[in-house]
Amino acid sequence: MQFETILFTKENGVAVLTLNRPEQLNAMNDQMNKEMAAVIQDVDHDDAARCLVIKAAGRVFCSGGDVGHLPSGGAQPRGAEDIRQHFREYVHPVALGLQRLQKPTIAMVQGAAVGGGFDLACACDIRYGSDKARFMCAFTRIGLFPGWGGCWFYPRVMGLGKALEFLYTGDYIEAPEAKELGILNKLVPADKLEEETMALARRIVQGPPIAQRLAKMQVYQGLNMDLETALLMAAACETITLTSQDHKEGVAAFKEKRSPMYKGK
Repeated sequence: MQFETILFTKENGVAVLTLNRPEQLNAMNDQMNKEMAAVIQDVDHDDAARCLVIKAAGRVFCSGGDVGHLPSGGAQPRGAEDIRQHFREYVHPVALGLQRLQKPTIAMVQGAAVGGGFDLACACDIRYGSDKARFMCAFTRIGLFPGWGGCWFYPRVMGLGKALEFLYTGDYIEAPEAKELGILNKLVPADKLEEETMALARRIVQGPPIAQRLAKMQVYQGLNMDLETALLMAAACETITLTSQDHKEGVAAFKEKRSPMYKGK
């Protein structure tokens, strides 16, 4: 597939999606959303791709939705059902796709992540950021509800009180506070961000794919279930891993004092 708004590479198990509209501050239009959704599906179905890194060209990670392509824009106002359909077609496949992707995901945030760009970063499992990273719920500043899932993502990433504070105010969250709140897993000097993010991705792809996939599934599903149900689900998941070739390889590698070679079987 030829891409117009993103770059996409795979190497040694690490898939990298690069937002590539730097002149537009990587604002997301319909074409970019379609291309991101296609990449997420590709990674999900490719057994050789074990981790997805989302990064961006230029100085800004993502400035949110392209104002010129908002569903409320255009010469003719769109009806409510048309707007809802637009979100189902262009936004939901990205937000849901990342959350349901059976592979670990990392956002590499080198600059501002605003509006939908903030939500995109929060949709990833892990976020590494530079000292130039900053976050803002820009929807608030133009009288919009965060349609990219911010009201679901923010409380899970930073806790209820802070999530509501930033949803109400639209204030910026600078990199040090983002690290303190857990929005950023790690704060890295700008000139080391790519190196450290890719080092993490390479570590992840050396891990056991089946166990990672099941762990991600239960973490997200466990947010909405009671402990007893989660324990029953955990028993089923551990049964799967106990009977896997990866488990046998892990035990053998431990006994032989070598690094395991997991194959996802």
